[in-house]
Amino acid sequence: MSKWRFLILRRIVQLSLIGLYVMGAHYGWTVLTGNLSSSLIFGVIPMSDPFAVLQMLAAGAAVATTALIGAAVAIGVYALIFGRAFCSWVCPMNLVTDFASQVRRWVDPKDVERKIWLSRNIRYWVLGLSLAVSAVMGVAAFELISPIAMLHRGVIFGLGFGWAAVLAVFLFDLFVHKNGFCGHLCPLGGFWSQVGRFSPIRVSHDAEKCSRCMECVMICPERQVLHMIGKRSEAVTGAECTNCGRCIEVCNDDALGFSLSRYLGKKGDES
Repeated sequence: MSKWRFLILRRIVQLSLIGLYVMGAHYGWTVLTGNLSSSLIFGVIPMSDPFAVLQMLAAGAAVATTALIGAAVAIGVYALIFGRAFCSWVCPMNLVTDFASQVRRWVDPKDVERKIWLSRNIRYWVLGLSLAVSAVMGVAAFELISPIAMLHRGVIFGLGFGWAAVLAVFLFDLFVHKNGFCGHLCPLGGFWSQVGRFSPIRVSHDAEKCSRCMECVMICPERQVLHMIGKRSEAVTGAECTNCGRCIEVCNDDALGFSLSRYLGKKGDES
């Protein structure tokens, strides 16, 4: 069970949030109402997707005060505490992309990358392009085509043709590029990477315990953030880390764990 503890907890959180949204939409519960773009907690505390709000501002739209407050609350929560945890603990698309990764490992146990190469910086270009198109077209551009929004609203209110977008993401991650959508293309992931880059909760590595089996690197959806594995003891400072905890779970050496320190100091071999 310890090998799956964070994965199980993440699924509980993700499915519980979806359940609360469904209960709010159809049964009048006020614990969590709305959707990921704009929500109310207990009918009082606003929570808004700050990237969606940013697109609306770029489009020149009048943004309600509650939406601005909700965006500020969300930024504060992730910037000061959880980092990019939205992507692995909240986002429903994570369920789809994680399943695609698991199927890849079933089909190909060695998990060999496909021939197509994509830069992980594409998401930042898409982020900038989304804001630019929003400004030109006068609409929140990415929200119109976001498979994340389609999936979340679809689960709550009925998906319709949104299933096509979700299926496209699944097939892209399965056949075209490993972790292709979340790890390379999604501008929302890029946005949360920058928001949470200085958050205190980090995965930390103890090089003295590490046997360099590289299981953690193989399982990590953002493996570039684990560049210190087997080399030096320090916390993961890469902005793209989602704090999913999968690297901790698969480590048989107990060399990884969560820490409140962003930097533990270098120890051991620097090679």
